[in-house]
Amino acid sequence: MSASGGTKAIVAALVANLAIAAAKFVAFAFSGSSSMLAEGVHSLADSGNQALLLVGGKKAKREATPQHPFGYGRERYIYAFLVSIILFSVGGMFALYEGYEKIKHPHEIEHWYWPVGVLVFAIIAETFSFRTAIKESNLLRGKKSWKEFVRHAKAPELPVVLLEDLGALVGLILALGGVGLALLTGDGVWDGIGTICIGVLLVLIAVVLAIETKSLLLGEAAGAEDEQKIEAAIVDGDVVTRIIHMRTLHLGPEELLVAAKIAVPQGDTGAEIASAIDAAEARIREAVPIARVIYLEPDIYSEAEAAKGADREAAPGGPTTPGTEH
Repeated sequence: MSASGGTKAIVAALVANLAIAAAKFVAFAFSGSSSMLAEGVHSLADSGNQALLLVGGKKAKREATPQHPFGYGRERYIYAFLVSIILFSVGGMFALYEGYEKIKHPHEIEHWYWPVGVLVFAIIAETFSFRTAIKESNLLRGKKSWKEFVRHAKAPELPVVLLEDLGALVGLILALGGVGLALLTGDGVWDGIGTICIGVLLVLIAVVLAIETKSLLLGEAAGAEDEQKIEAAIVDGDVVTRIIHMRTLHLGPEELLVAAKIAVPQGDTGAEIASAIDAAEARIREAVPIARVIYLEPDIYSEAEAAKGADREAAPGGPTTPGTEH
């Protein structure tokens, strides 16, 4: 994900949420609507989330240090995970509590035009923010479905903003429905029901975000397309005859580690092998520019030795299942 594209979507969401949060709290003060209070806290939490994403993006740009030799790219994953926790605890759980209290102690909504007017304004503002996030995401999504984009994106910011904005829009519709039914029936319980629906929605979105960002924190391999490009770039058919095994790992959204054991002819000299490795590294970086940390280990491939192991791609040195290679 381009940093500019992600930042643009985050800033658009931040501006929209700050304006909406202020309007919702004003509406709650005049109307007493619990949906307005829950939505106000939701927008305030979203504003904090966008601030966290911006902080994470800035911290991720720090140079590598001896203590952190692979840099700070994963800061973006950490802050995105914090966003999911905040959305769950501050947004979702507060809305559930407020909805329960409103159902238990319902009261009529006063000055109905305040919550209705604010909800209409909020829907317009959130639509602008959501439209910006969709536009920026489409630059990277390609032919992937939205589900695939959210699940497999290596940069967390756009999926986070997309789901937050989607949740905000649906939540606003639920709030509008709750307030509308409370006004039509004169029963404030509907306002509480709408608030609980908002809470459930936020908790579900927070869980999805937590699962996806947890996977990124654990470390994900390169996408299938990038791995194919890397494999094609390594083998030159002359000195590097095949890949015995390969592992890739995202050190951050825009930094990839590549480690591979490659087969070379038994009779080649050390100078020839070193030159072939240098050339392979250059081809990898040209094919996949985010492949910035590359380790290529030469070995002599033997079909007979490989056949002895459970993994037919094993090198004579031993099995190549993750965590066991030498």
